[in-house]
Amino acid sequence: MEKHIPVLLQETIEKLNINPSGVYVDMTLGGGGHSEAILARLNDGELIGFDQDEFAIQKATARLSKYSNFFAINDNFIRAKERLSDIDIEEVDGIIFDLGVSSFQFDLPERGFSYRFDHRLDMRMDQTQAFTAEYIVNHYTFDQLVQIFFEYGEEKFARIIAKNIILKREEEPIVTTFDLVDVIKDALPQKVLNKKGHPAKKVFQALRIAVNNELHILEESITNAIDILKPGGRLAVITFHSLEDRIIKNIFRKFSTIDIPKGLPIISTEKPMIKLINRKVIIANESEIVDNNRARSAKLRVIEKN
Repeated sequence: MEKHIPVLLQETIEKLNINPSGVYVDMTLGGGGHSEAILARLNDGELIGFDQDEFAIQKATARLSKYSNFFAINDNFIRAKERLSDIDIEEVDGIIFDLGVSSFQFDLPERGFSYRFDHRLDMRMDQTQAFTAEYIVNHYTFDQLVQIFFEYGEEKFARIIAKNIILKREEEPIVTTFDLVDVIKDALPQKVLNKKGHPAKKVFQALRIAVNNELHILEESITNAIDILKPGGRLAVITFHSLEDRIIKNIFRKFSTIDIPKGLPIISTEKPMIKLINRKVIIANESEIVDNNRARSAKLRVIEKN
């Protein structure tokens, strides 16, 4: 299993402007890399880490066991606001979301996230839920499959892939990751198969997003995160594909502007809820990309609450 390397680590820590006595939340604990860097800069402050994946909680807790000011909560970050309130935390100094799937999740064949390993289709972040990628592939209608592949994977061959899935599953169920990869490859023209990159990447991304309801949960969770920031507190979000980044960009734009109808002679004294720390998205430099290819698609956006 590859070691999980946190992406855009230095840039994120710098932009969070950490207060050594502050309260911080890592909404996507994962392997604990970003949390460890924050904890190293705290004195009497504390950090709470969320993850719905119990394996991630165990892994990060072991890594961060030397820090008495670290607390882990095994839950989806959409419930962070209420879970923090349960432990009498209503406001925090900083929050981070690293929206990439942790390397160790991809590297565990039994989790069914990766097209590199042959195992049962799964893709659940929360292993207690029943809904899996296998269910989607074998029970969703043609139109539902097309919608998922096109909207969540931006797969332009969504219709032909969905059609091939319907035909194949009429013969026998599509059970494993390699079963699905074969179906996708059979559906695509040779010129596409000859291109760089794995032909199943977009479909696998789409299924993962659908299984975990990622985009709906993200939108609500980012809005909640802004709400619990203290004035002067900062929120850093790292995204890995255009769908996520578009959601973050739109939310940040909404809360960083005051809507004044054109033509009205009004001078507004009202301040927007947040301000953008970086107007231009932050991306990894070539050195980091060489060391960690996952960083190639990473984008960092940071805001501060007014």
